[in-house]
Amino acid sequence: MEEKLSFSYDRVADVLYISKVTPYPEQESEELGDEVIARLNPKTGDVENLEILFFSTRLLRGDLFAIPLKANLRLVTQ
Repeated sequence: MEEKLSFSYDRVADVLYISKVTPYPEQESEELGDEVIARLNPKTGDVENLEILFFSTRLLRGDLFAIPLKANLRLVTQ
């Protein structure tokens, strides 16, 4: 079964969270560059969560950034 993405924003930490699953302690973390952190499944290496640091300041500065991942986006049909 494919997971849906959920988005949440922590205003105090200024971090945007993009999640396929709820984070858990066993996940491994990897810095992707440009202050983007990937949280990986420890068994498969699949990206399960992304954390985009300093999110609002990027918007205020007008910064564009690319996340070095491929995405296969499709509409979810019920």
